[in-house]
Amino acid sequence: MKRSGKIASWIASVLLALIVVVLAVVSMFDWNRAKPFISDKVGQAIGRPFAINGDLSVDWRRDRSGSWLGSLLPWPEFTAKQIAIGNPDWAAQPQFARLDALQFRLSPLALLAHRIVVPSLQLVHPSIDLQRDKQSRATWDFVLPQSAQPSNWSLELGRIGFDRGQIALDDAVSGVKLQVVVEPLQGAIPYDQIVAQQSTDARAQAVRSAGAAAKKALDRAAAGIEKKEDAATTVGNANASTVYLFGWKASGSYHGAAITGHGRTGGVLALQNAGDPFPLQADMQIGDSRIALVGTLTDPMHLGVLDVRLWFSGSSMAKLYPLTGVTLPDTPPYATEGRLKAELHRGGSRFSYQNFRGRVGGSDLAGNLLFVTGGKRPKLSGDLHSQLLQFADLAPLIGADSNALKQQRGDAAAQPADKVLPIEPFRTDRWQAMDADVNFTGARIVHGQALPIDSLSTHLVMNNGALYLDPLRFGLAGGSVRSHVTLDGSQAPMRGVMKLDARHLKLKQLFPTFAPMQTSFGEINGDVTLDARGNSVAALLGSANGELKLLMNDGAISKNLLETAGLNVGNIVIGKLFGDKTVKINCAASDMTAKDGLFDMRLFVFDTDDAVINVDGNINFASEKLDLDVIPHTKGFRILSLRSPLYVQGTLKDPDVGVHVGPLLARGAGVVALGVMAAPAAALLALVSPSHGDNGDNTCNTVLQQLRSSGKMMPSAKKPASR
Repeated sequence: MKRSGKIASWIASVLLALIVVVLAVVSMFDWNRAKPFISDKVGQAIGRPFAINGDLSVDWRRDRSGSWLGSLLPWPEFTAKQIAIGNPDWAAQPQFARLDALQFRLSPLALLAHRIVVPSLQLVHPSIDLQRDKQSRATWDFVLPQSAQPSNWSLELGRIGFDRGQIALDDAVSGVKLQVVVEPLQGAIPYDQIVAQQSTDARAQAVRSAGAAAKKALDRAAAGIEKKEDAATTVGNANASTVYLFGWKASGSYHGAAITGHGRTGGVLALQNAGDPFPLQADMQIGDSRIALVGTLTDPMHLGVLDVRLWFSGSSMAKLYPLTGVTLPDTPPYATEGRLKAELHRGGSRFSYQNFRGRVGGSDLAGNLLFVTGGKRPKLSGDLHSQLLQFADLAPLIGADSNALKQQRGDAAAQPADKVLPIEPFRTDRWQAMDADVNFTGARIVHGQALPIDSLSTHLVMNNGALYLDPLRFGLAGGSVRSHVTLDGSQAPMRGVMKLDARHLKLKQLFPTFAPMQTSFGEINGDVTLDARGNSVAALLGSANGELKLLMNDGAISKNLLETAGLNVGNIVIGKLFGDKTVKINCAASDMTAKDGLFDMRLFVFDTDDAVINVDGNINFASEKLDLDVIPHTKGFRILSLRSPLYVQGTLKDPDVGVHVGPLLARGAGVVALGVMAAPAAALLALVSPSHGDNGDNTCNTVLQQLRSSGKMMPSAKKPASR
């Protein structure tokens, strides 16, 4: 053998001997003696106390699935038992995480290239305690040591598995306390199977929350979502290989309300692959609100793209505010389904709820919404529409629903039995949490079966605590009601401003079920301007300043009509004046001024074929008290044409209508005897067929001209001497 060959063989023999010696030393070494050193180094790396309280051992196994060279060498498999990671000193629990055991394999050849390759990692019964205190200090925020130079070492993790794990969360900031159990499924479940199952469960819950009609709405929503999806993809961009591997169950509380939930996720290994969608499924019940979703999250380690089918249901949308951060109004029971796509970023995120449909009480609701975070305030924008909107479903918006419904949706502001105006306060604190720019259109509104409102549309803007409905339009009875409403919740008390005009409301369309009105050619016009302060409808009207003008011509009135319209006071007054018969109204005119909630009758007059009826006095909306005199003046000589003058006292809830017992006013020359001032009548002339060129057919034109003349000739009429 040549000399060089002998040298090479000696070197190889020495290296082999050294490897054998190293392997022998490593295999026979008591690794428990290295635990203090390992615990100290790991603790420094993560910035937390770290301890291996059980045995630390190493087994050697060949990796037959690797390359031929790698399969020749045995790979070390480490097992560390009873591992504990500590918490910061302020935390209630001493340990952040506990493991019964940690097992992992290590590639020896990769160490030569400064690579730590762990092809498999197994966690045995992991348990994690998460806590955040009121100062927003969180135990999951690790303070890692800073290094001026990047490390030459890299870590590569392969398959990660565990048999059963527990997670405890105590978040003082959000008020959430949860206990979550995670365990592997008995077998992988295909993505499509979970989507179908969750859809069935969510629609069944929708029927319980919002009635059978909700299921039909959700079926249409699902059809719309699937139609708009690309033929090659599904919600979440899942593919045939996307499966669920782990299941979880949760229980706990949210601000005292019970939380229960369950769901499934993909494998832990998928968390590392930014290109593969990580499947998610969750079904949570929080109080009486339910949130369910199924879809995927791409690149979850860096907060990538969320794409899920999302269901909401519950007793009121307002209860979603603490869960979602989105300011929503009080509503009747609801259920919706749509597609949620989100771009998640630490500096701000975009959430798009697309093509959703659902039911809110007896009304349908659909549209698209976008919620963007990261600016000075989050902002909600979008378009909503309803084909059939029940007028009663709007009552919770102003607190006008019944106490039973208030209790169902969890509102503590019960309406007093002796009050008519809603006292429930607006949630102005939530208005400052976000901005909004939303358009809403209601194609048809139904008030019971007797009063159809043609349509409703509004542009809602919320900015820095102020809410604007500009404009708020109603299509009503062949005419239109246009208003501009401002509620400035940034002020305390809230300031409210409303300007409203009603034009060409046809009487026969306004009361379609009242036969005598079907021969009417009359209409109603009106203007309202109010400025008020208060945090409820009752408080706003109780402090209102402004004026109200109303004009009606060629109509009819009766006790039965007013009962249908729900006007309690008017129905009693008309019943006492005319009994139950229907009386033709040539013209009805009203001009009221408001100061600090006291609405004073500058002019309130009915002109009929038999008489002119004047109403004098005021209505105090702050106390809801009435102080009115109803004075009839006959036209010509009719001995039994009308009853005596009336007074109206009491409250809006319980009016007291009686007959004056003092001297009766002289009957006859009714229009002249009214003695109204010229100014109120002149102000109402602008409402006589506004925007119509010909005023000749409107009887109010003649009546108001007569009132102007009589006002110039006569002083104001005095009230009856006694009651």
